[in-house]
Amino acid sequence: MYARRRHLYFAMMGTCLTLFVAAWGVVRLWSVPVAVGMCVVAMVIPPLAAMVANRRGPEDRWWDDPSGDPQSDEWWDELDGRKGPR
Repeated sequence: MYARRRHLYFAMMGTCLTLFVAAWGVVRLWSVPVAVGMCVVAMVIPPLAAMVANRRGPEDRWWDDPSGDPQSDEWWDELDGRKGPR
């Protein structure tokens, strides 16, 4: 799933760059308002691409990762039933 998210991220960012370059390289010669509209659309794409790239899927086991605090990890393991109480 990581590869799919990465490919989608790069496709979205490529679309963003294409819109921006096309807007000011070609479209502005015919219509400046359309070129500005294309840039507004291109401006919205990077935050969406970041959300797509950082999304966690159901197969990602991020909740099982240790936090780095031994006491907190021990407490959560006890709550999850992985280890018995002391």
